Amino acid sequence: MAVVNVNHLTYHYPHQPEPVLNDLSVTFPAGKFSLLTGISGGGKSTLLKLIAGLLPNSDNHGTIAFDGQPWTSIPVSQRAQTVAMLFQEPSLQFTMDTVENECRFVLENLQVAPDAMPDRITTALSFIGITNLRHRNLMTLSGGEQQKVALAIIVAMNSDVILLDEPFASIDPAARQILLNKLVALCTDHGKTIVLADHDLSGYAHWVDHLAVLEAGQVTLLTPAETQARFAKFVPEKLAIHPMIPSNDAATVLQGTQLGLTQGDRVLLEPQGLPLYEHKTTLITGPNGSGKSTLFRALVRLGKYQGVLTYQGTNIQKIRQRRYARQVSLMFQTAAAQFLNVTVAEELALSLKYGRSTDFSAERLDGLLTRLGLNGRQDQVLYSLSSGQQKKLQLLCMLIMAPPVLLLDEPFKGLDLASVTTVVALLREVQAEFNLTLILVSHQLSGLDELVDYHLKLDDQHLQYVGVSHES
Repeated sequence: MAVVNVNHLTYHYPHQPEPVLNDLSVTFPAGKFSLLTGISGGGKSTLLKLIAGLLPNSDNHGTIAFDGQPWTSIPVSQRAQTVAMLFQEPSLQFTMDTVENECRFVLENLQVAPDAMPDRITTALSFIGITNLRHRNLMTLSGGEQQKVALAIIVAMNSDVILLDEPFASIDPAARQILLNKLVALCTDHGKTIVLADHDLSGYAHWVDHLAVLEAGQVTLLTPAETQARFAKFVPEKLAIHPMIPSNDAATVLQGTQLGLTQGDRVLLEPQGLPLYEHKTTLITGPNGSGKSTLFRALVRLGKYQGVLTYQGTNIQKIRQRRYARQVSLMFQTAAAQFLNVTVAEELALSLKYGRSTDFSAERLDGLLTRLGLNGRQDQVLYSLSSGQQKKLQLLCMLIMAPPVLLLDEPFKGLDLASVTTVVALLREVQAEFNLTLILVSHQLSGLDELVDYHLKLDDQHLQYVGVSHES
């Protein structure tokens, strides 16, 4: 159990005029669950990385201490026992091939005795509820499954302070509640100090001890009344969507016939018919690992499938690859995996070169960057942006390309509610302008009601449209 004290902390990123953290002071109590929120790109990840010792910090820019002991005075060999951090993109933390080997690698670095490792790994995987993933290759897991593995590794490390950066961003709602209960148990039963950064505040109201808001480089601890007012924006009725069941005469753009999906010896989708409708927005949901991203890879010819897929009536295998890629495009779940350049300006220039450049003038682009909070960052290195900023840039680049069918895998990951509202408005505008078909996978549902036309649910190896019928 350890209290975390941050005193007068200031942090500048190179080539940025203003500090992201400015004379920030905050205390995270020992053995408590503290929730940290704030706008995308506001500095939450930076603060967590500084606490974890993952960014350089000199004493003349503030101090960080654990139980009164300055971070710099803790021996390197003891730091992992003091604090551990789960990144917003867990795949960036993985080094080995399988889940078990990754857990073993981490414990080896902690100098855990070899004969103690198997039980410790089993306990951590069981605690998170993923013993079935023990021998799976990490790169075959869904984004949500990878987040669960990263959390299990944190549990195995048994550090006094646990820092989590958007740990539920790719987690389905049911699993989110289970994992939240697990984190609460780490506090109440094991005395861990937890600091968790999140934009989606649903489900926290009865569990969190402190809600802190990071804004303009400083942290404010909210009063109980202010905290409940924040949580009220994320009650179930605020997150509800009200899709329609597609009518029998609705025009399709993609059609699966006896479409089936497998991964190794696992059946993800039993062969079935699958119509996807033209000029509409279809939301696909389902449990982690059920096959949503695998379906997307099949639709863009990056993955194997059974049966036949047609685009506007033509088998997609008979369409030239380059032509098809310009018609049906995929926005990856991890933004950094899609970037091809170094700076924001270079990435935008590439999209303008191959997209609808005549429709995106310099003036219009400046306006869009301003709306997304990215103006003035044109010369910034892509990988120095926050995950939320990367996601907004990635989306803008895809909309500049404006393919007739755009598949979006977790497009709202890492975005605060205000940013989600902005992005939804932008999607609707560009969709109407170019008559696009949007198909998206998202566990984050808040603010999506005005965007979504149809809801396709993947569960028990079957896809089904759910919602209100036109006859109702």
